Amino acid sequence: MNSVAIELDHVSILRSGKPTLDDVTFEVKAGEQWAVIGPNGAGKSTLLAVCATSTLPVRGTATIFGMRVGRTPLSDIRERLGYVTTHHSMEWPMTARDIVLTAFTRTVETPMRWEPTPMQTDEANHHLARLGLSHVADTSWRALSQGELGRTLLARATLLKPQMLLLDEPAAGLDLAAREQVLDTIAELSTENPDLTTVMITHHLEELPTSTTHAALMSKGRIITRGFAVDVLTSENLTACFGVPIVVDFAHGRWSSRSGRSD
Repeated sequence: MNSVAIELDHVSILRSGKPTLDDVTFEVKAGEQWAVIGPNGAGKSTLLAVCATSTLPVRGTATIFGMRVGRTPLSDIRERLGYVTTHHSMEWPMTARDIVLTAFTRTVETPMRWEPTPMQTDEANHHLARLGLSHVADTSWRALSQGELGRTLLARATLLKPQMLLLDEPAAGLDLAAREQVLDTIAELSTENPDLTTVMITHHLEELPTSTTHAALMSKGRIITRGFAVDVLTSENLTACFGVPIVVDFAHGRWSSRSGRSD
C-alpha cells in the first residue's frame, strides 16, 4: 500500500471571519496525480497553500508525509515539496535563471554574497531549456510574461527532485504551444519518478496532463466529490459543481469541456 503524502482532517481556514476552507478532509497517497477543480472562490488555492504549509489550519490537522504541521519544523516538510504559484513577492532584479537557482538556497530571492557553482548553473539552464525558456534565461523576471514566469517557477520547483509537486494553475496565461509543453513536462516527471505525488489546481479540464489519476471538485470551501479522475470528471459532476450545464469529453488521455446549453 502506498504511503500517505497528504492527510487533511477536518481542516478549516477563516478569512475575515468567513471560511475559505470549511471542514475539509482530503487524503492523497504517494505517487497519485491529483487535479483539484472548481469555480473561482471555491477554495482551491487555499487548499494547496495548506498542503504547502504556507497557510496553517485554524481548525483540524494537516499531516504531510507523516509529519504533523504545527509539531514538525516547517523546513523539514518544505524540503520535500515543489510549490508552484505566481503569488511570489520578488523585489530584487532577478533573471529567470536567478529564480531557478534559488531552489538551491531555498529562498525567494538570491542571498547576498551567494554564488552558484558551474554545476548548479548548468542544472538551472537544463531545466529552463526543458520548458522552452532558454531564450529568457537572462531576462529580468519583471519582463517575463505570466506564462514565462509560471514556467520558470515550475523549473525551479522541479530542480531538486521533490517528492511532491503542488501546482497552482501552472498552465494559466500560456498559449497553446507553451501549455502543451508544460503539461508534457508534468506527465514526463511522473513517468520518470512513479513515486512523485502531484496536486494541481485549475479551472479548465483542457489543462490536465495525461498523467492525472485522481480528481476532486470543490465549491464554496468544500470538497463535494473526489476519487478516480474517470469517475469524478463527468458531465453530471461538473454541471453540479459549476452550476451550469457542462458536457465533458475524454479522448486520448485528455479531458475537454463544452457548454451543455441547447442552441
